[in-house]
Amino acid sequence: MRPSARQLAWQEMEFYGFIHFGMNTMTDREWGEGHDDPVGFDPSGLDADQWVRALKAAGMTGVILTCKHHDGFCLWPSDVTTYTVASSPWRGGRGDVVDEVARAARRHGLKFGVYLSPWDRTEASYGAGSAYDDFYVAQLTELLTRYGPVFTVWLDGANGEGPNGKRQVYDWERYYAVVRDLQPDAVINVCGPDVRWCGNEAGATRPDEWSVVPRALQNAERIADRSQQADDGTFARLVRSDERDLGSRAALAGHEDDLVWYPAEVNTSIRPGWFHHPAEDGQVRSAGELFEIYLRSVGGNATFLLNVPPARDGLVREADVAVLTELGRRIEDFRARRIEASVTVTSGAPGDAATAWPGQARTPWRPDGADPRPGLTLAFDRPRPVEAVVVGEHIAEGQRVEHVLVRGRAGGRWTTLAEANAVGYQRILTFPPAEVDAVQVEITRTRDTPVIARVAAIETAAS
Repeated sequence: MRPSARQLAWQEMEFYGFIHFGMNTMTDREWGEGHDDPVGFDPSGLDADQWVRALKAAGMTGVILTCKHHDGFCLWPSDVTTYTVASSPWRGGRGDVVDEVARAARRHGLKFGVYLSPWDRTEASYGAGSAYDDFYVAQLTELLTRYGPVFTVWLDGANGEGPNGKRQVYDWERYYAVVRDLQPDAVINVCGPDVRWCGNEAGATRPDEWSVVPRALQNAERIADRSQQADDGTFARLVRSDERDLGSRAALAGHEDDLVWYPAEVNTSIRPGWFHHPAEDGQVRSAGELFEIYLRSVGGNATFLLNVPPARDGLVREADVAVLTELGRRIEDFRARRIEASVTVTSGAPGDAATAWPGQARTPWRPDGADPRPGLTLAFDRPRPVEAVVVGEHIAEGQRVEHVLVRGRAGGRWTTLAEANAVGYQRILTFPPAEVDAVQVEITRTRDTPVIARVAAIETAAS
């Protein structure tokens, strides 16, 4: 199994942001019930450039905007409903938040994505079958044709009652077809066929994340059943203990003829809630906690989607900005501590796999197919304190590594520093600092001849 071109481009983004903003921000709610008077939407200080600058400072590569949440209020002037910014006093009724964020993203070099809730607590046709599907497709079409290239369409599984007391049966295949037609380079996340939800909103990750999984995991209704069902404040930090293994040989047994490439995204918020609440201004997560999530997600064959909610005045609070800036500094510092080394391999040619990170290797290391334990050794000019090793596969040819062993050499003796099963796009293996003069990455089990795109050793930060 191999990824599509759109999945490859998405995976290489690694870290991007969510912006939850809308009528809920004004009413201090998470799940608005709909029908709030649009006169209440007037974020006089809204500055999309400030939002995007904050995300970019953290090292993010894209931004996804909640163009419409479950309450049904649209952040753009939709042609099919009056429940939009056009009915508000903001910008004299001529504003368009989607347009401002899309333009700001382009100005600052970030990709732009859209979130459009399938659940709508205001629209009268919700629950009426094809009539609501027509309405939803019309709004999806507006978002995908008015604002330039879109890297993702993010679809969650919320499916509550509409104003008529009914639930809608979503025509997912129709929605997907619209995205493929209008934005063929966009991935469809969560309730979609391209990117898999990791299964929680806490930022927790699996010990081993596999990109090749049984096709049944793509079932949108199954995903919806496991999504948040009520606005009770507990789901955001809930981590289930089931489904810890989705792609090992044992997990794939019996599904070998019906597998898909369905990689994972880890999503969480910088605050307890997804929308801004003044009562949570003192509960912004620390840069240290977020950096650990970054290492586990971007370093665990997943991407990291971090939500940053602007406040009622239309600005991201300074506490959040400060944390994001510090997070970006930590990520840059981590990358800067890559140790220069001479490279030897047990077979094949190393290419630029040992020098490309954090970029992409043009010539990956491809050991001989007959090599029983392919290994790549990084030898340093002197003993160095090492705290992490980065390993990544050339996933354009699939996910092949099933076990990797990292060893360090000190005084001529090799000792094990870390090991893992799944590698995939990128694995960041951390361990207690060890003073060594060489690091060896040995691949002990595979599904096919491994193709390695990146290997790097990270020096311990100076105290």
